[in-house]
Amino acid sequence: FLGFILMTLLILPIAMVYCELAPLFPRAGGELIYNTVGINKHIGFFSSWLIMAAWIAVPPSAVMAIVQWMFHVLHIQSSFLLIEGVALVALIGYCALSLQNVEIAGKIQLYMLMFAIAGCIVATVAFLFSGVWSFDNFKNFFYSQVGSHFGIPSWIIGMALLITPYFGFETVPQMVEEGDFPIKNSKKAICGSILTCGCIYVFYYFCVAGLDGLKDVYTNFAQDGFLTIATMQNVLGWTFWPIIVGILSCLLGMGASLLGFWMSTVRMLYSMANKNFLPKVFAAVNKNQQPMLPNVFLLVLSLIFIVLQNSSDFMSAFFNLMSFGCACAYALTMISAVCIHRKHPDWKSSNTVKGGDAFRLFAMCIAVAIAFFCTLGQGIDSWICFGVYLGVGVVIWLWMVLVNWKKHPVEIETPDGIQQF
Repeated sequence: FLGFILMTLLILPIAMVYCELAPLFPRAGGELIYNTVGINKHIGFFSSWLIMAAWIAVPPSAVMAIVQWMFHVLHIQSSFLLIEGVALVALIGYCALSLQNVEIAGKIQLYMLMFAIAGCIVATVAFLFSGVWSFDNFKNFFYSQVGSHFGIPSWIIGMALLITPYFGFETVPQMVEEGDFPIKNSKKAICGSILTCGCIYVFYYFCVAGLDGLKDVYTNFAQDGFLTIATMQNVLGWTFWPIIVGILSCLLGMGASLLGFWMSTVRMLYSMANKNFLPKVFAAVNKNQQPMLPNVFLLVLSLIFIVLQNSSDFMSAFFNLMSFGCACAYALTMISAVCIHRKHPDWKSSNTVKGGDAFRLFAMCIAVAIAFFCTLGQGIDSWICFGVYLGVGVVIWLWMVLVNWKKHPVEIETPDGIQQF
């Protein structure tokens, strides 16, 4: 919970810069647009590719978490084919939902999220009044399974990986073209999501820590895969509430996260096609005005990731560095924010940050520090998997440079109108 407190404070400056950029470019694209306008189209491409490393990993990971929880609760003996079959059905369902009118998916995600938050609050209150919770259980307060690096305590380094629950605030601009809220209110959505996330996680894990010594919890129950649920079962002796919390947190919470990142990834691919970063076929939409090929592409990719996750260490190794890719994309966006305001001082945002470039550079330093901490302790497998992902991006980028951009220049809508880059 100390890590969540620190990450909440660190991520807010980065989010404030996003709040500043969003009203200037009220179109789906986010990092793609900001870094193309601020620096160039090459940085724009790779920054969006880096942020999608985090987004793309969410659907297969969330589906696997849901499937594993269902098997855990129902005491089903899992097998490779059974896991793949259930995961495929779930992925097809989410893909079909994403292809419907965006209002349908948006409302479903909202209700999922509301119930998930309610489940977390109910669980934390139950922990506090369980009769087991005590400050005496904080005896192993700074226990860690790994040592420090460069004199930096391991809990601070581990904090960098906690960027995972926070990334997603940058997806707000992806939905702006289809949303009905004023773009100037994007600050409320972006900062509100971070503060809500921070408050819930801090309170939640503070209450979990008070149930039993942290060392005992992680040593005895981590192998169960669902740490909090296992703690409720083994420390509190509960049988009914772990199922309810699992439904609210795993089934609905993971489902809401999956759907949000699914829609954001699809819209990023759609935006890349519209702005000539990908073939125009990726911009084709169905009768509900939803991108077709990006949805099918993400479905196939997610299924491949799930196969790899259950047959090799590729997915888990890749997952370890998705936070690194996300932090790198944030750092590049902070630099682009500085460049945009120096190139175009006449572009006024409704959410201009106080402190100007000093604040933007401060946010960049935070993102760089988080990215650096994410690299510590990573194995060679993680870097190989991350390199494979970047290699695919390089192939696409080379095709754009050598073929596509010679015929179709990048076009971005700016406050001065559509410009070519």
